[in-house]
Amino acid sequence: MPLPEKRTKDDGELGRMCIVTRESGDPDMLIRFVAGPDGNVVADLKRQLPGRGCWVKAERALIDKAAARKLFGRALKADVKAAADLGAEVERLLLGQLAGMMNMARKAGQFITGGMNVDKAVRAGAALAVFHAADAAADGVRKIDQARRAYMFAADEETEVPSFRFVTEAEMEALLGQNAFIHAAALAGQAGEGVVKRAIMLERYRGDGSVRAQGDARQPKQ
Repeated sequence: MPLPEKRTKDDGELGRMCIVTRESGDPDMLIRFVAGPDGNVVADLKRQLPGRGCWVKAERALIDKAAARKLFGRALKADVKAAADLGAEVERLLLGQLAGMMNMARKAGQFITGGMNVDKAVRAGAALAVFHAADAAADGVRKIDQARRAYMFAADEETEVPSFRFVTEAEMEALLGQNAFIHAAALAGQAGEGVVKRAIMLERYRGDGSVRAQGDARQPKQ
């Protein structure tokens, strides 16, 4: 889990206010940016980099807008440049952060893989969320969807266990190496909860809901 936020005095009176929407919010829903030594805008996902920072709501469209309108320089009070691919770079960082938390949760016994293991965990009420490779076979996803629905009805829950599909199997191998999976589930515990938290943030960042597995358009209970 990330260390507590180290907000500097140089963040200014606006604090955690999005420089695009001008709305304040939960820091977990915002991304901090600082000026790097080379004058480029840098995303500070862990909120640990020194110096004046500014915040943008964790949505790619808003980060692209901040860059296009040159809002970073104004907020940071510095002559900075936002790279043309800043939005894409932040997405890569968020995906890498999610992969790192998955590995941490796996070591803690809070992240399991394999279709049968995931199915059992869902039916037993042990799964906080399930994950599939974007190109996972439809039949495998369908079976786990059935388990999610069965648990929802049996436990009288209002929503199914959330399901995410972020990257293909090949892309996952590049991120996780030998820990890549086709089907996986995050289990209860601090690390497992961290996985789900980062998955929700990445989904919101992308903003189109495309990562949800077929048949599930609902958000998990907060």
